[in-house]
Amino acid sequence: MIGRLARLLEDKQVSARELTERSLKLIEDGNERLGAVVALRAEQALAEADERDRARAAGEPAGPLAGLPVLVKDLEDVEGMTTTRGSLLHADDPPAAADGLVPGRLRAAGAVIVGKTNLPEAAFEAYTANRLFGETRNPWDTRWSPGGSSGGSAAALSAGMVPIATATDGGGSARIPAAFCGLVGLKPTNGIVGRSPVPSWIDLSTDGPMGHSVADVALLLDVIKGPVAGDPSALPRWEPAPLPDRIRLLAAPRTVDWGPLDPVLQSAFDEALMVLERDLGLPVELIEPSAVTPAGNADEDWFVLCCTEQAHEVGRRVLERADLFDPVFLGHMRTGLAISVDDYMAARRRRFAHTRALDRLLGDDGVLVTPTLAMAAQHADGRMVGAAEPGTPADALNTCLQNITGAPALSVPAGRLPNGLPFGLQFTGPRFRDNLLLSLGEKWEQARPWPWFAPGFQPLVDQF
Repeated sequence: MIGRLARLLEDKQVSARELTERSLKLIEDGNERLGAVVALRAEQALAEADERDRARAAGEPAGPLAGLPVLVKDLEDVEGMTTTRGSLLHADDPPAAADGLVPGRLRAAGAVIVGKTNLPEAAFEAYTANRLFGETRNPWDTRWSPGGSSGGSAAALSAGMVPIATATDGGGSARIPAAFCGLVGLKPTNGIVGRSPVPSWIDLSTDGPMGHSVADVALLLDVIKGPVAGDPSALPRWEPAPLPDRIRLLAAPRTVDWGPLDPVLQSAFDEALMVLERDLGLPVELIEPSAVTPAGNADEDWFVLCCTEQAHEVGRRVLERADLFDPVFLGHMRTGLAISVDDYMAARRRRFAHTRALDRLLGDDGVLVTPTLAMAAQHADGRMVGAAEPGTPADALNTCLQNITGAPALSVPAGRLPNGLPFGLQFTGPRFRDNLLLSLGEKWEQARPWPWFAPGFQPLVDQF
């Protein structure tokens, strides 16, 4: 989509102002139903769109995103806007004095920031609902969540409100909503995209592109990649390495042995594996989850690290103000405060064992194929099907191991489940071989093309 819109702008078949006006109108028409967008900067965006049009008419150099409307996850700073993090604690914070790293890089590439999207409190959950802005609903079926934590961005993309919306990924936050909303989501290898400020989950989180196609995600990765002062783990430079002569596909229903998948999910996964072998000509070797994580339960280690680091970032005294926090988030934070230094350090050390096991399993040419999610749906308020209270159990995801190990992972649309929601297929690759996943994703996309928008929603321009 991004490439097509860029060509329309370059050929002057549409203006940046027209795209921005259309984006704002689609948000106005659809947001009450979805709850995806929590704040707008309409006047500033239109003025910036006019400037993009003026510069293009004057023949000035244009960035790859020049004139394209963007929504920013409300975890990241946008100059002049409050960054609430989906929390009552930050609802009255002063506006940001400058753009955050990724919004700034998008703006430098010519993008026009139109507003901000919803997320769960502090980006901690796999669904998108909070006490400040309420629930975000899935455009494919508004009874269900679009996932989290980048759920507002995913819902806006799937509803056609913008061609670009930012995402982060500390435990699946770019891949979970991509899977639920029929989008492509990439968690890059840790270090390819610099981090600033320090993430809440120090070694686990990264910005990650999410979009309507693999080409969109690849372009966005190229825009946002690069080091930043202060990030000790950022690569000084990353360029795609040559692709290997072959790709080995290893398939497992889960990354951790939580037991068998729901039969509905297993059926969708089996169909996807058949497509890989029959249509892409790629043999698939079936392996057990125990071969993926022989060093222990990586999901539980992820939870220990995240709860501890987030709780101590928020602060023990602040967390005593229980009325400010969502009960699910507060429960996780109290868990984090109770974790001992010994248990926290043991989980940190096990990261090396988890990473070594995955490195050895994949080598330089292996790709692990799993469902992105081990659940078929989650209610918009965060309740699992049949549950009385909100919350996401650890066995509902296949997305934490990649953050523990730093490995890249790509979620692609792979059909629809009986409940009508999309099914996401996940490719996990060797570290720093993100291009291997993008190449495989392109092959998958060609074999199994997918609608870019949820049924009943319209794109920015008629050419789509």
